[in-house]
Amino acid sequence: MYLNKFKVREAMAKKGISTQTVLASMMGITKNQLSVMLSDRFYPIKSNVKKLCEILELSPFDIICEEKPIGGQLCFNLVDNFPIVKYEPKKVTDIGAIELFAGAGGLALGLEQAGLHHLALVELDKNCCNTLRKNRPNWNVIEKDIAEVNFSMYKGKVDVVTGGFPCQAFSYAGKKLGVEDTRGTLFYEFARCLKETKPLVFLAENVRGLISHDRGRTLDTILNVFSALGYDVKYKLVNAVNYGVPQKRERVIIVGTLPGVEFEYPEPEKEIKALKDALLNVPHSEGQQYSPNKKEVLDLVPPGGCWRDLPPEVAKSYMGKSYYTGGGRTGMARRISWDEPCLTLTCSPSQKQTDRCHPDETRPFTVREYARIQTFTDDWQFEGGIGDKYKQIGNAVPVELAYRLGVQIVKAVQKAKISQEIEKTKEEVAVAL
Repeated sequence: MYLNKFKVREAMAKKGISTQTVLASMMGITKNQLSVMLSDRFYPIKSNVKKLCEILELSPFDIICEEKPIGGQLCFNLVDNFPIVKYEPKKVTDIGAIELFAGAGGLALGLEQAGLHHLALVELDKNCCNTLRKNRPNWNVIEKDIAEVNFSMYKGKVDVVTGGFPCQAFSYAGKKLGVEDTRGTLFYEFARCLKETKPLVFLAENVRGLISHDRGRTLDTILNVFSALGYDVKYKLVNAVNYGVPQKRERVIIVGTLPGVEFEYPEPEKEIKALKDALLNVPHSEGQQYSPNKKEVLDLVPPGGCWRDLPPEVAKSYMGKSYYTGGGRTGMARRISWDEPCLTLTCSPSQKQTDRCHPDETRPFTVREYARIQTFTDDWQFEGGIGDKYKQIGNAVPVELAYRLGVQIVKAVQKAKISQEIEKTKEEVAVAL
C-alpha cells in the first residue's frame, strides 16, 4: 500500500491548501516528514495518516492504493505503528551459491534478493548459525569449522562462491606463495573451496586494511593465488555509502571470474542517504546504555560533534593519552547527526575510540537501529545475547551493498551461460553437418 500523491494534491486543491508547507503545518509535522509520506518509499506513520485524512476530510481508502510493489522493493504495513520493513522476494534464478564465513547473513540476504539461491552456508559461530536458521529454515547451514567441510560434492552445481575471510599474514621465507603455501589460514580454506568447486564467479569481502597489510604483500599473495587457480581477478575499495547504505563503510571487494565471464562493479550513486532516512519510524528494541560518567560527557556534544566540542579539561579526562596523540580521533565522543550518514558501525556500540551516539538521546544505537543502518530488514531477527546481536550486525556486509553486487554477479553469470549455450549449439550443429 502507498499514498496516492495525486489524490492528495486533488484534495488539497479542493480544500484551498496551496502548498505542502501549509499542509504540514496544519498536521503539526515538518515539510520533510510530509514529503516522506508522499514519496514512493513511504514509511507509514499511523497517527500522521489519520491527521492527513482529518484535515482533508477523506477516508484513508481514498488515498491508499493496494498495489503490490515490484519484487525486491520495500513493502510496508499500514496497520501497525511502525513499518514491517521487508523485501518482496524476487524470482529466484538457477544460479547456485556457496557462502563461506556467513555470519548473520548480510551478504547472503543481499545476494538472495538479487536472485541467487544458496546451496550451503558455512559458519562456525553458534549464534550466527541460529540467526540464519531462524530467518531461513530452508537454508543449508553448515555449523562446522570450515577446514572440516568437503566442497567437492558441489562441483558442477555451484556458480558463485562468496565470503569474507579474516585478514591474516603469511609466512613467505623469500618465495612467491602458491595455494598450498597458505595452508593454516582461513584464506586457504576459501581458496580450497574454489579449487574443489570451480565456480564461474567468486566474491571475497575484506576490510580496507587488507590493501596495506604487511606492506601490501598479503593482498599480492591473495591475488596471485586466485590467478593461479585460473581466475581473472580484480579488486576495488568501495564505500557502502555510495550504494544506498546510510553509513560510511569502506571495504575491499575482490572478484574473480573464469575466462569468458565478465563482471562489472555497480556504479556508485550521487545521492547519499542520511541517518534520518534509515531510522525513520524504526521499531523499538533493546539496546545498551552508557555509564553515568560517559553519559555526562556525551551530553555536552551536539549532533555531528565529537571530542573537539568538549571543554578542554573534560576532553583530556575522557580521552586520556589519546588527547595528546596525532590524528583527528573524530570517532571519540562522536554524536551522529540526523543529516549525515552514520560512521562505520563496529561490533560494540559503546567503545571509546568509536563512539556512535544517537542524535537526540544520549545513548548508543539500539539493536534494531544498528540493523537499519546496516540495511537489514525489520523482520530479520538476531539470536543470542545483546552483545552477540551487536557483534553479528557490526560484522555484517550491508544488505543493500550485497544486493547491488549480487545484481552484477547475476548479470555476469547469466550472460556467460547464454554464451556457453550458444557455443554448445554451434558445436552440435557442426557435428550434425
